[in-house]
Amino acid sequence: MKIRLILNGRVITATLIDSETTRDFIALLPLTLTMNDLFGREKFGHLPRSISEGGERTRTYEIGDVIYWSPGPDVAIYYRHDGEGIPAPGIIVIAKIDSSVEALSLPGSVRVTMELIK
Repeated sequence: MKIRLILNGRVITATLIDSETTRDFIALLPLTLTMNDLFGREKFGHLPRSISEGGERTRTYEIGDVIYWSPGPDVAIYYRHDGEGIPAPGIIVIAKIDSSVEALSLPGSVRVTMELIK
């Protein structure tokens, strides 16, 4: 399954990873968030509620990862790698951007609409 992200008139797709966390995230869609920039490497936005933490946690990331950060509860998308690790409790990858992740490499915040592609 895939999701569509719409920002500044651009459309980006991402392939979902099958997990309990991802299925709970899908239940929130469609969703529009203001995503703020963090460390010049990611955009993050606060979810309206916590979602399942049943997915696999990691303390590393790749460019294009769409992740869940449970302490937030936030969703984030990595558009640049700075070599830094992720602090505990780690992240849960819920999707991978298919292409055009550089569209997120904008200064400041951006409004992003996320919807399931059926």
